Amino acid sequence: GGGVAFLRAQSSLDRIRGTEDEKVGVAIVRRALEEPIRMIAENAGAEGSIVLARVRQSKEKNFGYNAATDTYEDMVKAGVIDPTKVTRTALQNAASIAGLLLTTECVVVEKKEDKPAPAGAGGGMGGMY
Repeated sequence: GGGVAFLRAQSSLDRIRGTEDEKVGVAIVRRALEEPIRMIAENAGAEGSIVLARVRQSKEKNFGYNAATDTYEDMVKAGVIDPTKVTRTALQNAASIAGLLLTTECVVVEKKEDKPAPAGAGGGMGGMY
């Protein structure tokens, strides 16, 4: 839990050999795998890079940062558990979309515009569900 599974998945990237372009891709994936634990830490008011370094130093596979208690501990014993299938599927889907974007010649996106928020709905309209 707590992004530890993504961080531990980085070790599987060490076995990948390839061209310079592929190595750049591996570096991007490696960095992306660090982001969940960074964001969890920063959302809890901790410094993401420090939390990341401390969790990475541990040899215990379940050791992580519990944002709810602001402690480092065994995440399984603490009950902070990521469902493996959901985590794996999220990673596979992200890789699939990245591959799709890399092989697509053109992507159309909607430019984000700063628009004022729409007015709230009126109240007191009886009989409307």
